[in-house]
Amino acid sequence: MSAHPKPYLTPEEYLVLEREAETKSEYYDGEIFAMAGASRVHSQVSANVIIALGTRLKGRPCIVHGSDMRVRVSPTGLYTYPDVVVVCGKARFEDKHTDTLMNPCALVEVISPSTEAYDRGTKFAHYRTLESLTDYVLVSQDRPLIEHYTRQPDNRWLLAAYEGLETVVQLPSIACELPLAEVYDKVEWPQEEAAASTLTVLKEATPGWPPRLRRGEASP
Repeated sequence: MSAHPKPYLTPEEYLVLEREAETKSEYYDGEIFAMAGASRVHSQVSANVIIALGTRLKGRPCIVHGSDMRVRVSPTGLYTYPDVVVVCGKARFEDKHTDTLMNPCALVEVISPSTEAYDRGTKFAHYRTLESLTDYVLVSQDRPLIEHYTRQPDNRWLLAAYEGLETVVQLPSIACELPLAEVYDKVEWPQEEAAASTLTVLKEATPGWPPRLRRGEASP
């Protein structure tokens, strides 16, 4: 017995459903794809990026949006929700609802094990077709690492990687910078949380913790 084929939805039908839905979904080639929820670290890193960019772009004709701003990749027909969207100059929207942006200049995705292959591959292939896009930024949520793709005059994309909390990503296309210390502010990675939890257990289970050394006595 064959499975029933999925119904084909037009972009207009997708938008009607999406504007009434409680959860977000991507749309491509007549199909809707539900988006998974974000982890705590993912949400925190995204918020930090929005704060860092928004602070530096104050007083300038640029606006920073979070993941509630839907983006339409017109050349391919993809509708999606980047983690962070920057638009400079006059924003162009698909319709009067002004909830589907068509001309972002910078897009940021916070990658996770479940989304990394898509963000690096298929999704970036869609994004590259946007004539307005000059910068694509991939932010790791597992360690302090940011990869920045910049569009070149010949439409090639140049990759620069920044690793370590002391480094700063340069975004010359929007005359802005993104310090990793701010992107990962107050972020605790799983291994750090595990170490802190172990230390707490030791403190609670060991009488007289922490041990006090007598003068002249070496630590174990």
